[in-house]
Formats: sequence, C-alpha cells, structure tokens
Amino acid sequence: MTTTIYVTRYASPIGQLSLATVDGKLVHLDFENNDDRLKTIQTRRFKKLDWVEDRTATPKSVIDWLDAYFNGDVVPLPVDAINMIGTDFQKSVWDALITIPSGKSISYRGLADQLGNAKAVRAVARANALNPVSIIVPCHRVIGSNGTLTGYAGGLDRKKWLLDHEAALLARAA
Repeated sequence: MTTTIYVTRYASPIGQLSLATVDGKLVHLDFENNDDRLKTIQTRRFKKLDWVEDRTATPKSVIDWLDAYFNGDVVPLPVDAINMIGTDFQKSVWDALITIPSGKSISYRGLADQLGNAKAVRAVARANALNPVSIIVPCHRVIGSNGTLTGYAGGLDRKKWLLDHEAALLARAA
C-alpha cells in the first residue's frame, strides 16, 4: 500500500520549512535543507510513499500556530493536528519536550531524570534528534549539561535564534 505524503513549504524568519502531512495530520516539520532527513525518516515509517507538493494540505491550526509563534504570540500547541509516530520511549521524550516552557531550557541529563531514568541520557538525546515535528515539539529547548548549545538538525544558529526568540517573548510577557 502506498501512503501519500503532502508537503507544504512555509517561509519562516529562519528559513524555509517543510511540513509533511498524512491523512490530514502533520507527521513531520523540518527545515527545507533537511528534506533528505524528512524522506529517510518517513520512508522508515510508511515504507512506500508518494510525495505530493500541496500548499493547502497542512492543517490550518498548524499554520496558524507557526504564524503566531514567529509573530511573537503564544497560542496553544496544535497537538490534535499532529501524528507523531515513534516508539513508546520516543513518544515519552517528545511528550516531555512539550512540557518545557517557552523561553526555558533543560539538559539532556535533566530530561532523562525527568523521565525517571538518569542513565538514559544518550537514548533521550537520540529520541530528541528523531523528533519529527521540530519547533512545535520544542527539541531546541534541550541543551548540554554545561549550558552549551548542542545537537540541532536545523543548525546551532537556528537553535540559538529559537531560544533567543522565546526568551524575548518571555521577557516581554513579564
């Protein structure tokens, strides 16, 4: 059986995003320069794929959330419009990422501790790296134990921009 993945392009202040939708749910959000990563991850999930460029396929709530986020507004995450496919462990990491407040960060070790398994730092880092819905599920909020920016598929410059953007929003709200 062939799965049709609809890809929408979204112009953000930090580069073009690729949004992949299957059956009306967002399954992947990544930077356009990572389209090969998107295809690799989704091929593992769906095996046989048909890729279709469609500017209207992404749920409106996802586009509205991205518009609000990049314009500096805080709105609820569109979790009902997302289908994150992964192992139970990966999903537990991704669920934990959603609980990190905007403008805040946590270390990989801190995230492993939060999940109740301090020894799972590498597994947490790997699950974080496989987050299929970047930005919305804020994997960019995870940093090294010494406070340095590490590991972001979109590049550390984008990770820094996202963290600075959220810190500015937090400061403005205070």
